[in-house]
Amino acid sequence: MMMMMMMPTSILIISQWLPLLLLLLLPLLLIHYRRNHTKPKLLTTMMKFPPSPPKLPIIGNLHQLGHLPHRSLSALSNTLGPIMLLHLGRVPTLVVSSPDAAKLVLKTHDLSFCSRPSLPSLQRLSYNSLDIAFAPYGPYWRDMRKIFVLQLVSAKRVRSFGLVRAEEVANLINSLAQSSCSAVDLTVELFSLTSRVISRIAFGKSFEGREFDGGRFVEVVYDALEMLGGSPRRTSFRGGGWGGEWMWIIDEHLEKRVSAEAEGEEEEEKQDIIDVLVGVMRDEGSAIRITADHIKAILMNIFLAAVDTSAIIMVWGMAELARKPEVMKKAQEEIRRVIGRKGKVEESDLEQLPYLKMIVKETLRMHPPGVLLIPRECMTHCKIDGYDICPKTRVMVNVWAIGRSPDHWHNPNEFIPERFKDSSVDYKGQHFEYLPFGGGRRICPGMTMGVLNVELALANLLYCFDWKLPSGMKVEDIDMDEEGGLTVHKKTPLRLVPVKYSF
Repeated sequence: MMMMMMMPTSILIISQWLPLLLLLLLPLLLIHYRRNHTKPKLLTTMMKFPPSPPKLPIIGNLHQLGHLPHRSLSALSNTLGPIMLLHLGRVPTLVVSSPDAAKLVLKTHDLSFCSRPSLPSLQRLSYNSLDIAFAPYGPYWRDMRKIFVLQLVSAKRVRSFGLVRAEEVANLINSLAQSSCSAVDLTVELFSLTSRVISRIAFGKSFEGREFDGGRFVEVVYDALEMLGGSPRRTSFRGGGWGGEWMWIIDEHLEKRVSAEAEGEEEEEKQDIIDVLVGVMRDEGSAIRITADHIKAILMNIFLAAVDTSAIIMVWGMAELARKPEVMKKAQEEIRRVIGRKGKVEESDLEQLPYLKMIVKETLRMHPPGVLLIPRECMTHCKIDGYDICPKTRVMVNVWAIGRSPDHWHNPNEFIPERFKDSSVDYKGQHFEYLPFGGGRRICPGMTMGVLNVELALANLLYCFDWKLPSGMKVEDIDMDEEGGLTVHKKTPLRLVPVKYSF
């Protein structure tokens, strides 16, 4: 009863003092508001951001990317400059399009820009960032990259796969010889070649003899890459991680290796990638404990990167050679002079073929497989050429525009392999006018193996065959239009006629 009598009195007292309490709290409320609202706005107005094109509500500058963003962004940079800030929806995106700007991002401030954004499409493909290509920067990524570099793509490991490359290139040459004087779809043939090479490197002998639908593999990988680029053509790419239609390959072979009873260690030079990764998984002393999902994520990286990029480079290279018969003839003369009647080009011969290497370099300059590289994300506030870049800003490096800059390349839209004669410029990320594989901490770790695959295949194609256009077709009829998402490939299949060369 006493409590019930006191309640109205307490409420009365509080109501009498409430105006005074609010008056006393008002300064604190104003300070809180200024800290959470006014100060960031004042800081923002004090910052100097890169130039930006006008944006629309909600979508920002998405409408300006077009079907081929690398070309649209290159044209936009001609107006706004080599460092510009776009808003893709609500995401601020820094785009750099010159060697000097790329150097600032990939070298000077590499540590600030070496992380990856968290995107739903990347999470599906990377098993929630258990991979290397798409994982954010940090101790986990550093440990996984160290395993990848030392265990999977070291010079010794790459050499150990030499027999696989030689056998699969020989199989391609034999298959083309049976189609001699008839037009062949080189896009499918070269994609099938790289698919089989990487599949055998990954799965070893257990993959040999398996029926392989190269054309279907082309479609599945293109779907995956276009999904990353945001423009999937079909819905055939399903499931979490790797494509559902090919997941059985990885699951079957991985389960077989993990569950098999150990019957003695296999010779190191005969190990495939799954052997190596299962060995790391079982090694209790390893710096990082990996699971089956880690292995699947790494295999996803290898298939999407190695299969697609190598095939793209070879297709573009053969297309450019078909458009420049005099360049093709010069390359064939070099190869046939060096190899003689040996019957095939071996990896040990490649160092004696400088003009072939120039052709590969020029192809990479004009047609880098990852035209905008994989997007990065800024981790800390920093300044680029006087501009403020805020954390969480996404970063794109337009290596296509850089490779075609008239300020750094003479006749940049012409295929001229001789430009690399007596030139020290290479693809290892230290020459910022030439970045086909990126640079800095996120440079492609498998570039050496990829280039070796390309050089060996192209050398044998040019050694064993003369190449002609299909009946009724002229050089100017070769379609060089592009298509793609994260990587850019030739829009229409490359069809050429192989004519067996008689020594």
